[in-house]
Amino acid sequence: MSKLLVTGSTGQLGRPTTAALRAAGVDVLGLTRSGGPGAVAHDLRTRRGLDEAIQGVDTIVHLASTNGRQDVEMARNLTDSARRAGVAHLVLISIVGIDETPLRFYRDRVEIERIALASGVPLTIQRATQFHSLIDMIFSVQKLPMIFVPRWRVQPIAVEDVARRLAELAVGAPQGRVDDISGPEQHSMRDLHTFWKQATGSRRPAVMVHLPGRFFAAYDAGANLVPGPGYGTKTFESYLQEKYR
Repeated sequence: MSKLLVTGSTGQLGRPTTAALRAAGVDVLGLTRSGGPGAVAHDLRTRRGLDEAIQGVDTIVHLASTNGRQDVEMARNLTDSARRAGVAHLVLISIVGIDETPLRFYRDRVEIERIALASGVPLTIQRATQFHSLIDMIFSVQKLPMIFVPRWRVQPIAVEDVARRLAELAVGAPQGRVDDISGPEQHSMRDLHTFWKQATGSRRPAVMVHLPGRFFAAYDAGANLVPGPGYGTKTFESYLQEKYR
């Protein structure tokens, strides 16, 4: 039986992805900084324990992130080790619209994809739209008497749906960049704010804003959307009902 390793296995996406793979009977090893049951200790930033952890691994699902500049170096270290170890398949999560959206975090995602493609390790790249939790956070972190809502359309996806897709890809052959995935519905941020108010009991009104800059122009143009039917099954309303009930 092939051996599969998930980086960031204790993270928001790593947990359900690891669970989905184990439920399918796959031999999964988590890769975390602290180790623990079902996991091995490593440090992707310094390579501590990395080469040892990858030995004998056939497939790596790379989900670890610091949400910062270190992600690029982590990807470089991982792909270098994976190439030396002869890993047969690297599955990489990415974000829809990163090559059209001039945000530093997105530019780093583009660079990570480039590093992975240039590494020589057979791979699959899956881009997905933003998680439901990010839309929730955009509203939740604002503490003013009103909530500023950008004039975007968005197509958020459930973490569980992305995890299911990654698990499917991980047990298959490398495919290069596959079709982008999104949630089942496109909505304006105004609509999503209305759903959020109903779920949370908030009485703060929305103030619609149109912000300048190339980043906001890219979102205004729909760079964050996926044409055609959505892949995901859980709507933002369902996510809110589960979280705030």
